[in-house]
Amino acid sequence: QVQLVESGGGLVQAGGSLRLSCAASGTIFSINNMGWYRQAPGKQRELVATITSTGRTNYADSAKGRFTISRDNAKNTVHLQMNSLKPEDTAVYYCYAIQIGLTYWGQGTQVTVSS
Repeated sequence: QVQLVESGGGLVQAGGSLRLSCAASGTIFSINNMGWYRQAPGKQRELVATITSTGRTNYADSAKGRFTISRDNAKNTVHLQMNSLKPEDTAVYYCYAIQIGLTYWGQGTQVTVSS
């Protein structure tokens, strides 16, 4: 089992920045992809950004140019630097990790962007 714990969410004004972090622990062999999804009230969970174990990244169109995902394989952590935040970025952000074909999720961290 892999446990994921997110941190760094909060309330920020539009145009501001936040940095989310996610730490993996437990039985870790080799985590493949890690990344972030988000879910706004009344909407489906959507992909924000992913990063492979070799550092290849992928972003949702809404995140490109504003968000940066990074990863520390030695510490089993993944981060999401979010700049130029908009009210529409308001959501619960979930960290995920894939290991040996299984997907693990964090409990989520709330990000609220006020206008």
